Amino acid sequence: MLSYLAAIPALLLILIVLWDVFESMVLPRRVQRRLRFARYFYRVTWGAYTSVVRRVSDAGRRESLLGFYGPLSIIMLLVVWAGLLVLAFGLLQWSCGSQLLLDGRKTNFGNDVYMSGTTFFTLGLGDIRPDSALARAITVVEAGTGFGFLALVIGYLPVLYQTFSRREITISLLDARAGSPPTAGEMLRRHTLADGTQQLDRLLLDWERWAGDLLESHLSYPILAYFRSQHDRQSWLMALTAILDVCALILAAEPTEAAPLHPARLAFAISRHAAVDLSQVFGRQAVTPIRNRLSARDLDALNPLLVGAGFRAVDSNDARTRLTALRDLYEPYVSALASMMLIELPDTMPSEERADDWQTTDANADH
Repeated sequence: MLSYLAAIPALLLILIVLWDVFESMVLPRRVQRRLRFARYFYRVTWGAYTSVVRRVSDAGRRESLLGFYGPLSIIMLLVVWAGLLVLAFGLLQWSCGSQLLLDGRKTNFGNDVYMSGTTFFTLGLGDIRPDSALARAITVVEAGTGFGFLALVIGYLPVLYQTFSRREITISLLDARAGSPPTAGEMLRRHTLADGTQQLDRLLLDWERWAGDLLESHLSYPILAYFRSQHDRQSWLMALTAILDVCALILAAEPTEAAPLHPARLAFAISRHAAVDLSQVFGRQAVTPIRNRLSARDLDALNPLLVGAGFRAVDSNDARTRLTALRDLYEPYVSALASMMLIELPDTMPSEERADDWQTTDANADH
C-alpha cells in the first residue's frame, strides 16, 4: 500500500519540474508566481556563490569568478531538472510494484532509478526491461519526456546566447561614446560638437530600443542578468544607469511636459521601466543608495558639458528639484540591482581620466 501512495508525490514532482521547465524555457513572458523551483534555485545558488566570491580580495579575479556563474548555473539547473525527473519516474516505477526484469529477476528501487535514467536519456541499453503493460507505458512516456527535454535544451541555449550577444554589441559601442565605465559626464563631453545635440538624440533613440529589448529579453529569461560582459568595466546595469543619468540631466533643464516626445524622455521612460521591472523580477525592494553618485560639485562640473552639448544647464533651484525627483524614480532600483549583482555603479561625473577599453593594449590590463 505504501508503494502505491508513492505514486502521488512522484506524479506531482514530474508535473512541477515540467511546468518549471515550460515557464523558464518556453513561456515568453514574465512569470508572476513566486513559488517557482528555478527562482529558489537561483536565489540559493547565487547567495552561496557570492558569499564565497566576496572573500576574494583582487577585484579582477572576483569579477572573473562572477563571470562563470551565469553559464555554470544553466548547466547546474539542467542537471537538477533532469535528476529530479529521473528520480520521479524511478519512484513511479517502484510505486507500481517494480514491474521490471533484470536477468529474469524482479528489480528493486535502485534498479528502477537506473532504468529511469537509461530511458530518460534514450540510451536503450536493454539490460532491464518492463514486464507489464503499465511499466511499458511509463517507460514510453518517460522516453518521450526525455527526448522533449533534450530538444528544448538544444533549442534554448542558442536563443539565450544570441540574445546575450545582441545585448553586448550595443554595450560595447558605448565604450567610445561614454567611456569605461560609462558615465553621463563623459557621454556629454564627447558630444560637445557642432552637431552634438543631434548625435546625442540619435544615440538616445538607439538606446531606447536597446532598453526595450533588455526589458523584454530579461523578463523572459532572467538568467541573462547573471551573464557578465566581456570587459570588467562594462555591464548592462552600468549602461542602463548611464543612460538614465544622461536623460535625467537633459529633462531636468526643461519641464518634462515641454517636449513629451523628446528622445531623452522616451529613453528615460523605457529605461526606468526596465530598472523597476527587473528589480521586481529578482525580488529586490527599492533601497536608499549607499553613496551619492552626483554631488553638488559634480553637478557644477556637468553644467558646462550640458551647455556644450546643446542643452540648458541645471543651475536653477527648480531645475535641481526636477533632477532630484527624476533621479529618485530610478536610483533606488538600480542601487538594489547593483547590490544583488555585485556591480559598482559609476559616478555620474567621472572622478578621473581613464583609458577606454578600446585604447588598452596591455594584455594584463583591466579589460
